Amino acid sequence: MKKYLLFLLLSSSFLLKAQSSEDKLQILNILDRQTKAWNEGNVNNFMNGYWESDSLMYIGKSGVTYGYNSTLESYKKNYPDKSTMGTLKFDIVKVDFISNDACFVVGKWYLTRPKKGDIGGHYTLLWRKIKGNWVIVADHSS
Repeated sequence: MKKYLLFLLLSSSFLLKAQSSEDKLQILNILDRQTKAWNEGNVNNFMNGYWESDSLMYIGKSGVTYGYNSTLESYKKNYPDKSTMGTLKFDIVKVDFISNDACFVVGKWYLTRPKKGDIGGHYTLLWRKIKGNWVIVADHSS
């Protein structure tokens, strides 16, 4: 009986680890697609990684913005064209699953912009698995 319980415990631990590896890959793929969309000058496609909800929270240098549409409009206002958007690069510092349906990602962002000057900073993204899909529910970028 003890061997059976030990086997179950080890098996479930392995399955959870495998699940988080698959989830991590899904999140990193979304970030990769966002980077490609940004570098193509497509803010609408860049937003595909965000939760389409009025509860989405974006925290930047101007304060807190709530809602998917408000966040999209803010991006469009601050980055009206491809030259202003520049070329985006993310460096992932940490991916940490805090539950089966929640993860936070810490990283660095860089924009290379020949005409406007290069800029960069750090970000923390809170991800949730909603209806089977990973989405950013809170983004704090500075």
